[in-house]
Amino acid sequence: MNLLFVADPLELFKIDKDTTFSMMREAQRRGHRIAACGPEHLLWRSGDVVQAAVREIRLTGETDPWFLETGTPVRPLKEFDAIVMRKDPPFDSEYFYATHLLEQAEREGARVFNKPAALRDHPEKLAIMEFARFTSPTLVTRDADAVRAFHAEHHDIILKPLDGMGGAGIFRVKADGLNLGSVTETLNRGGATTLMVQRFVPEITQGDKRVLVIAGQPVPFSLARIPQGNEVRGNLAVGGKGVAQALTARDRELAAAIGPVLAARGLLLVGLDVIGDSLTEINVTSPTCFQEITEQTGFDVPAMFVDALEAAVATPATR
Repeated sequence: MNLLFVADPLELFKIDKDTTFSMMREAQRRGHRIAACGPEHLLWRSGDVVQAAVREIRLTGETDPWFLETGTPVRPLKEFDAIVMRKDPPFDSEYFYATHLLEQAEREGARVFNKPAALRDHPEKLAIMEFARFTSPTLVTRDADAVRAFHAEHHDIILKPLDGMGGAGIFRVKADGLNLGSVTETLNRGGATTLMVQRFVPEITQGDKRVLVIAGQPVPFSLARIPQGNEVRGNLAVGGKGVAQALTARDRELAAAIGPVLAARGLLLVGLDVIGDSLTEINVTSPTCFQEITEQTGFDVPAMFVDALEAAVATPATR
């Protein structure tokens, strides 16, 4: 296959843990050809098709340089067998515009994973609303009075922005309510921005688990990202410790209830974030943890993903 990865700049990859790199490596091992570009390289002109200035690359198997460019052509997206959208959040206006360009490419015959319309329809914090029966008590609002009332009811809460990633902008406010007003003002920008509030789940001390679901089927191991020191966040980006562990019965219940639903909508890869028994987020833009799970358990997550990608490309597209 000819594969195009839409991602962050290759020079920023940390290949010892980057999931997109592990996908590329497995694809090249199978003989597939690889190219990469960023959303900023997508282009459409009336009377023509969506194109991109792409970097055709070959992985070297070394750490520096880890890739060599074999060509830098401008190519129609429909010429690729599959386009893997792996741009990291934030899901801002430019990301939104990129999904529309990719959707136009789909109309022209391209195959995009995850499906652009499904990316737009499942913002990572808000997608849990459809599956509220699996979540801890949650509030989505820009109203400071509603936040105060939620705190008065639940006493120990987590507040977070809707467009954050890697644990950025997450605050805990305990029963004393210290700085609740200041935190709310910071996140909702004086009422201009919507935020999410959730009841604190004390099982975070055992980790914020990432449960990967590929083509509707769960990877049999999660990565529990365990907060270190006085940190309330388990995200690896802020120093959390990643510990792979077999899925629990509850993890499998969540994956069985949510995974096939989202797969049917064109989400080939999703990452469920689970604390204790509670679903906290559904990641669809660029779920990670492939390398950590593979290295710690021996289960080849990139191979499972490329298997699913090959099967999806072999299946006729539906509209």
